[in-house]
This record gives sequence, structure tokens and C-alpha cells, in this order.
Amino acid sequence: MYVYEKRLQYPVNIKIRNPKMAQFIISQYGGPDGEASAALRYMSQKYAMKNQRVAGLLNDIATEEMSHLEIVGTIVSQLVKDLPCDDVDIAGFEKYYVDHTLGVWPQAAGGFPFTSTEFQSSGDPIADLTEDLAAEQKARKTYDNILTLVKDGEVCDPIKFLRQREIVHFQRFGEALRLITEDLNKKNYYAYNPSGCKCNK
Repeated sequence: MYVYEKRLQYPVNIKIRNPKMAQFIISQYGGPDGEASAALRYMSQKYAMKNQRVAGLLNDIATEEMSHLEIVGTIVSQLVKDLPCDDVDIAGFEKYYVDHTLGVWPQAAGGFPFTSTEFQSSGDPIADLTEDLAAEQKARKTYDNILTLVKDGEVCDPIKFLRQREIVHFQRFGEALRLITEDLNKKNYYAYNPSGCKCNK
């Protein structure tokens, strides 16, 4: 069972409001390569993962991605905290403001809402882990893009932390894929997959 610690995995203390910045950072909250997709992807995939060690890894990383979702949400919230109504229009924040005021809502930087079609849970260990590797690289790439746009050190620091964790997750999924592949090779998986083939011999 989960135990919630009432502190962020990495501290966020942003003093200068910047709603323009919030509009692109929110993509890592609910965008196609964001933390919500990651958490739900790995949590969903673990149920069909027969290798218990890899299923545990998926659960661990899914849980950590939830903590990353909280970090990103905190960054966005602090960037728009107490934003005066008069500044909403100047900051180009008016479209978001109309629907959500200053609340944090899962969407991409382009304004598209979060949807579960952004991730897959196929039940195939190779397919799922390969997607996970790609997902971590896409998340790392998005953080790279954010860092090219962000100049405020108070925002950069937690973003750099999150970027580094994507690299660690990529490495862990690489290890998991090697483990699964070695196990499947022993069963001559690529010549014949009895669990996947229902045809008559």
C-alpha cells in the first residue's frame, strides 16, 4: 500500500510569477509525454507483466511518476499564484484562465487535454517495455526543451531534477528489457511464441 509523505520529492520555491512559463511547463503535467501518462502507463502495464521483478519495477516507477506529477503541478501553481486578473490578458493566459482560473488542469502546452490514448498497455512485455523506453526519452526531450526556454534558476532546478530521473528510469527499463529478452530467448520465443499464437499446428 502507498504511504504519502507530505513533502515534495524535490523542493519547489518559486518567488517570481510567470504565467507564460506555466503554459508550457504544464505539458509535463498532462501533455502527451508528461507525468500523468507515465504514471498511468506503468501502473496499467504491471498487471500483465508475468515477471514479478519487472512488475515491481513498473509499480515503483509509476509511484515515483506520481510524485513527479506533484512537483510539476506545484511549479505551475507557484508560477501563477495570486496572478492579478489584470495581468491575465497581458500574459496570454486568458484562454486557460477562462476554463480553469488559476487551477492546475492536465493539458499539453498546445492546450489539448490529457487523454489515455497517449499511452499503451498491450500485455506484451517486449512491446510495453520498448514503449516505456521511448516514453522516458520523450519526457527527457520535453524537459530539455523546457530548459532551453526557462531562465529562472528557481524553476530550472526542479526541472533538472525531473530530467535526471527520466534518464534513470530509461536505464532501469533497459535493464528490465534485457532481463525479459534473455528469459524469452531461452524459450525460443522468436521462433515460436506459444502464449501469443492460437493457430493450429
